[in-house]
Amino acid sequence: MSILKIGVVEDELVIGRTILNTLNELGYSHCGPAISYTEAMEMLEQDKPDLLLLDIQLSGKKDGIDVAEKLNELYHIPFIFLTANSDGETIDRAKKVKPHAYIVKPFTKEELYAAIEIAFSNFAGNRKNADQAQTGRHPAKAYMFVRDGYVFRKIFFNDLLYLESDANYVTLHLKSQKKVMVRSTLNDFIEQLDPEMFIRIHRSYSVNINQVDDVFPTEIAVDGIKIPVGKSYKEDLFKALGIKEA
Repeated sequence: MSILKIGVVEDELVIGRTILNTLNELGYSHCGPAISYTEAMEMLEQDKPDLLLLDIQLSGKKDGIDVAEKLNELYHIPFIFLTANSDGETIDRAKKVKPHAYIVKPFTKEELYAAIEIAFSNFAGNRKNADQAQTGRHPAKAYMFVRDGYVFRKIFFNDLLYLESDANYVTLHLKSQKKVMVRSTLNDFIEQLDPEMFIRIHRSYSVNINQVDDVFPTEIAVDGIKIPVGKSYKEDLFKALGIKEA
């Protein structure tokens, strides 16, 4: 499990370090600061951030809007413009590249956190809807982001053993023995997962079928943990595992 990585593109190093310190306080991972278009491109290629905080004014001929154009063309990650300029001309230029948020300096820690959370949440939701419209189903991918307190955490499906439901909350049980609780029903949450990897086995449990070790008459073992199997789910479980009952 890893936390959301924020890339910082800011040509004023004092401000850049302040932003990094704020990201630390909020619990985010980060990379940068890059101070120019060239450094921003290098950071995107090498560090692969999940979201970019992008100053419009940068060192060199190309500015943050040029970076944003390349983001939209090649990287397809959300970005937030940071700028001291709130004049109409700057805003009109910024609108053309469709930033996911726009923060005017100076800003508070709370304002930065809210902008990151909303920008990433909206980006993830829009990407999910676009993929579904094109394919008619949820896209297969290796990870998902879930909100855990102040941060979005990246969880790789291969690290996710099983899901346990308790009313309107779902607990994610990971290989590392860590647990992450999210506010959701089990039905709603598993709709975000690859149906070929995760299967419902009980009204309160869904499991990663790749992590099933043993199958017993009324339960299964996942990483040494026994989980009950509901009668109405047994047939689908056996089918997913390729088991034929005698």
